[in-house]
Parts: sequence; C-alpha cells; structure tokens
Amino acid sequence: MASTNTKSIVDTHRRSLVKSLSWRITATVITTLISWYITGTWAMALSIGSIEFLSKLLLYYGHERLWELIAFGKKTYDYQI
Repeated sequence: MASTNTKSIVDTHRRSLVKSLSWRITATVITTLISWYITGTWAMALSIGSIEFLSKLLLYYGHERLWELIAFGKKTYDYQI
C-alpha cells in the first residue's frame, strides 16, 4: 500500500539571513561608492554605508520572513513513497 506525502519547501531563517547579508553587502558597496562620489569624503561615505547596511538588512530580513507566510506563488508537490 502506497502512502501519499505532501511536502512544502520553505526557506529557513538561516537561509533568509544569508540571502539578506549577500544582497546587503553588494548594495552597500554600491551605496558607499556613490556616497563617496557625491560627498568626496570616505568618512561620510562609510557612515552612510554603515547606516544603510544595518537598517536595510533588518528590513529585508523582515520582508523575507513575511513573504514566507504568504501562500501566493508557492507550490506543493505530492509524491508517493
């Protein structure tokens, strides 16, 4: 007799955090370079980049976790073992 299992794949908190970090590092480097270009000083550019990094990291992580609660666009697959 075959049993049917339904399994849904979800991101772990760790995966969301790693995704958040990888994106934030990329975006912060760009923001810091643009800030340096505009202000002409590395101290100001690094201050702006630091504030941007922490605030947007937290916002993105929260955004990612909220989307995990929404069923839109998710699929479950049935298979037999």
